[in-house]
Amino acid sequence: VQLQASGGGLVQAGGSLRLSCAASQRSFINYVVAWFRQAPGKEREFVAAIRRGGSATYYSPSVKGRFTISRRNAENAAYLQMNTLEPEDTAIYYCAATSVVNFPQTQPPAYPYWGQGTQVTVSS
Repeated sequence: VQLQASGGGLVQAGGSLRLSCAASQRSFINYVVAWFRQAPGKEREFVAAIRRGGSATYYSPSVKGRFTISRRNAENAAYLQMNTLEPEDTAIYYCAATSVVNFPQTQPPAYPYWGQGTQVTVSS
């Protein structure tokens, strides 16, 4: 499956952004979708994941309560609503997909499919 992330931009601290992840296949429902991020000089880190049918979600403690992951399988799309953004959220955000059943998977090697990334910059 091919993924394309979009929706990044520059926002002030306390603001919001909504990221989108568009998938190329109708079989999108067969994949767990996750968002990762990578700040300069840091490793790629897990942000959030959502089950295939959307029945369960899982968040990194650093974003829980501020970010919401969702999906619309009929539209082959997933989203990451980011509220109360902080400068520490500045990173390139990637959407990823896996057919691995065990949920959640929080390590990048578990996801064979990746979007190209979208830059999120939060100014203080």
